[in-house]
This record gives sequence, C-alpha cells and structure tokens, in this order.
Amino acid sequence: MQITIIHGQSHKGSTYHIARMLAEKLGGNITEFFLPRDFGSFCVGCTNCFEKAENMCPHYETLGPITEALDRADVIILASPVYVYHVTGAMKNFLDHYGYRWMVHRPEERMFRKQAVCISTAAGGGMKSANKDMADSTFFWGIAKTYRYGVGVAAVSWAKVRPGLKRRIDARTTALAQEIRRNHGKIKPSIKTRCFFHVMRLAQKSGWNPVDANYWRAKGWLGRKRPWRA
Repeated sequence: MQITIIHGQSHKGSTYHIARMLAEKLGGNITEFFLPRDFGSFCVGCTNCFEKAENMCPHYETLGPITEALDRADVIILASPVYVYHVTGAMKNFLDHYGYRWMVHRPEERMFRKQAVCISTAAGGGMKSANKDMADSTFFWGIAKTYRYGVGVAAVSWAKVRPGLKRRIDARTTALAQEIRRNHGKIKPSIKTRCFFHVMRLAQKSGWNPVDANYWRAKGWLGRKRPWRA
C-alpha cells in the first residue's frame, strides 16, 4: 500500500503524531510532505491552470513531486491543526493549487479509486470545519472514500496530551486502519460522487471551457467510459 501524507504544518505536534500513527498501522510505503517547508508558493490567481494547462502554473515544477506522490498513493492523508477554526494557511494554499483537478474541470481518474483521511486537532474546537476544508477538495477531486477524524486534545503539544486520550486515539486509529485495509482495492465512489460526475459530464458537453471539454472527450467520459471502471 502506498500512503502519502500532507502535513499542514512543519512542526511535529499532535496532528503529526496521529497522522503518522495511522499511516504506520496501515503499513506499506509512507511518503510525507511538510507545509510550507516542502511547498509554500502562493497561488497568484493567474487562471492558467484552468484556461490553458496545469503545466502553465508558475509553481508547476515545484509542486511536481507532491503531485506525483498523490497520484501513486492508495491512501492520501491530509493532516492539519486547527488555526482559527480552519486549516492552516499553508494547507489552504496547497489545496488552492489543485482547483483545476476538481470535477468541474479536469479530475485525475486515479483519484476515483483512492481513499483519503482528513485529520485535524485543536486545543479547543474547530475540527469539524477544518476537516471540511480538506474534505471539500477530496470530494471534488473524485476520491472514492474520505474519512474524517478530528480530536480536541486540550493541549498545545503531543507530550501534554492526557494518557487516557492517547489510548482512545490509539484505539480509533487502529479501527480506522482496519476499515481502510478492508476497503483497499475494492472501493468505488459513492452515489453522491457519481451523480456529481454525471452533472459535470453534462456541463462538459456544452464545451463552456474548451480545455476541460477536450480533456473529458479524450478520456471518453462524454461517452460511456467512467474513471472508476477498470
């Protein structure tokens, strides 16, 4: 199993430890990136990725190793501590660069057979909204199944998290890893994802953006082919 973790911070706090705990229980090869250490360029809103091609993004080459890791992964883990009830600015900026991969534009077909996990922690609250920030992207990328796990750790470092809570986290990540392993190689997109894909397919038939429409046509998706079918 190939696992790619995107850490929304460059320090190793509670979110980092939980993401690593889950990845290690999944087994396989783990590739991880830390933001903004490994990628910190801000989206400049040039719209080149939408109107021309993704390789026209001024940050395409820098982002390349992360994109390749996402594409070869069986499981993608997006992990971010809560900053003012949302993900870190580094995680938001990272996700901004993949707008062209949303189903409304040019989704990567391998995403429709992957699983993802969104993990967030906070000393207080905000995990639900932070996980939604990340899960919005995994859904619109077309990822077949996204799990969300948010934990209020009541601490500002992993060392200060209560032992009892660490035991509960350990149990939850064990159960989550078991579910992901059971679904590995057998997962298919939900009805919601397939319905949204169908709506986008109808939109692409109108050819409102020629770059996107040509992409869908080349994939055969305007006909009977679907990205989640072998």
